Amino acid sequence: MNATKVSHESTGTRAWPCVRRVRGVLVPGTLCAALLLAACDSGGSGSSDDGRSARKDTTCDGKIDGTVHLRVWFHAGPSGELSTLKAQVREFNKAQRQVRVELVTLPENRPYTDLVLSAAASGDLPDLLDFDGPNLYSYAWSGKLKPIDSCVPDGVRDDLLPSIRRQGSYAGRLWGVGTFDSGLGLCVRTSALKEAGVRLPAGPDDAWTATELTGILRELREQGYQAPLDLRLVDASPGEEWNTYGFAPAVWSAGGDLIDPRSGGTADGHVNGPESVKALTTMRSWVEEGLVDLVEDDRAFVTGRSAISWCGHWVYGEFDKAFPGDVAIVPLPDFGSGTVTGMGSWQWGIPADATDGDAAWRFLSYLLEPAQVHRMTVANGAIPATNSALKLSTKYAPGGAERLFLEQLRGGFARPRPQTPAYPMITDAFSRAFAKIMLDGAPVQSTLDAAAERIDEDLAAHDGYPTNGP
Repeated sequence: MNATKVSHESTGTRAWPCVRRVRGVLVPGTLCAALLLAACDSGGSGSSDDGRSARKDTTCDGKIDGTVHLRVWFHAGPSGELSTLKAQVREFNKAQRQVRVELVTLPENRPYTDLVLSAAASGDLPDLLDFDGPNLYSYAWSGKLKPIDSCVPDGVRDDLLPSIRRQGSYAGRLWGVGTFDSGLGLCVRTSALKEAGVRLPAGPDDAWTATELTGILRELREQGYQAPLDLRLVDASPGEEWNTYGFAPAVWSAGGDLIDPRSGGTADGHVNGPESVKALTTMRSWVEEGLVDLVEDDRAFVTGRSAISWCGHWVYGEFDKAFPGDVAIVPLPDFGSGTVTGMGSWQWGIPADATDGDAAWRFLSYLLEPAQVHRMTVANGAIPATNSALKLSTKYAPGGAERLFLEQLRGGFARPRPQTPAYPMITDAFSRAFAKIMLDGAPVQSTLDAAAERIDEDLAAHDGYPTNGP
């Protein structure tokens, strides 16, 4: 459904519960059906490092005619994120009358991404869509989104973190922007490390090696921690996005990858290559040695079962509350090629059928104002997406408690998940392989071989995902 020109004031803000922040895995069968939908032009030649396009789009022309009723979908259920966005919508609608924003209530019993694909198939996407960042590439490729280069002024673009611009770009064009980014690291009990005589890494260039971490875990177990490492395996069921977001960095750090990083044409020799196998073999050895917490809850760190947690930014506040002044964030371990961390989070984009990109951008530009970015990131604990908003938070200032997350994003230690329309299959295949290896003890090589085969079958079925769309 497109943006609707109305002569009356739209009232009411509706919200809906759905999935958690870092999740949103596509169901490959549903995706394959959706990718066969008729698509508009979704790609193009010409690109640059910051996402500026050599081609112009017409999504925004700088004009809004009349009053526009804007339908908006958002991923979060009852949460600080949702409460904050509802307040932002109310205040935006009160401050002006030309664009009337409505948050749409969606069913609670279906994954958000399934709802997006279903709406795309029936032509009922909203006027402004929120989606998990790495899904952008399949949405852009299949014609579900409009490029937004013409909407985003240079000043706003330059204020965005490079990681935000990078994740929002595909085929040389900008398709999405987010108001926050993400971070990964090891949350550690500093008192436990001190007691065990363990050094605290000073930054990304000083990360523990994987071998060093193995020794640290053994020492912590001697100090009384029954399972010293929390990998958040409660979130590691087959198909969960945590498996890819959280642990692809181990593969990258070892020198491996999930797909050919140059051509994107094959996963064989990459997701199942020797470096990838080595990384997951090391991680599986931690499980086999009893160094990893396997209790099926998410409280290993806060209850003191584990002294180190491989985790995302969203749990730091909870950990710090449990042990005030005794939690530090250090880089993920170096598996051989330097520490690597994840990046990317939810982004906003304008669906292809939306008729008034300028109205959508009017609201989105409000959400990107420094005070509004700061407001949202206070609510969800994420990293502000703009340099101007970062100045409003002491957590990311030099010496701040979460400064490492920003250093990783700015310093080249963070990598996006594979920027290809094949990502839904890549994440599903890798996530399921990771779960089998870590939770079921499946052999590493053959399990990753099967993942590579699934990904390559998907690539072949879509002719390698040519950038000019299906």
